[in-house]
Amino acid sequence: MARLGLFAYGSLVNPDSAALTLGHPVAAAGVVRLPGHRRRWSTRRDNLRSEKTFARSSDATRPAHVLGLNLEPCGDDVEAPNGVVLEVSEADLERLDLREMRYERFAIGVVPTGVDCDELYAYRAREQHFAPRPPEDTIVIASYADFVEAAFEALGGGERELYLETTGRPPVEVAEAVLVTDRSIPAGNPRTW
Repeated sequence: MARLGLFAYGSLVNPDSAALTLGHPVAAAGVVRLPGHRRRWSTRRDNLRSEKTFARSSDATRPAHVLGLNLEPCGDDVEAPNGVVLEVSEADLERLDLREMRYERFAIGVVPTGVDCDELYAYRAREQHFAPRPPEDTIVIASYADFVEAAFEALGGGERELYLETTGRPPVEVAEAVLVTDRSIPAGNPRTW
C-alpha cells in the first residue's frame, strides 16, 4: 500500500484544523519547503454566492470576495513555501477534497528530501477561483490570516518568520468578519473564515 502525504501550507498546518475535517488526529511527517512553488494570496471565493457569506464586523457590509492562500508554480526556489507534510489515507484525501472545494488536488512530481512517503499531494486554486490580481471589494478574513500565522508560530524554529517571508502581506484589506449566511457548509469545514 502506498504511503500518502499532503503538503499543507495554510490552515491545515494546524493539526486541529486537519483533525476537525477528518474526524481523527493526523500525524505530521515533517516540516519542509516545496521547491518549484510559491505561496500567494490568490484564491478567490465569491463571498455573496458561495456556501458561506461573511460581513465585516466593523460595519456589517458584505465584501464581494474573500481571498485565501494558494500554491503556484515558481522557478525561484528562494520563494519555496514552508509547510508540513501530513500522513493521510485515500479516504482522508477524498474528505479534504470536500473541504478544499475551490482547490484542485495535484500530485507533486518530486518528493522533497526528508519526506517519507510514496506519493505527495497538495492543493492549488481551481482556474475559476484563481485570482492573480484580486478583484474589487475583496478582503482577507483576519481570523484566517491569524490562524495560519499562529499555526506556523507553533512549529517553532523560525517557521513563522519563514512563512511571512515567503508569503508576503495580503494585497487587500484584512478585516474582522462574521459568518452571516450558511448555505450548507460541509461538515468539518471551518466556519470562522
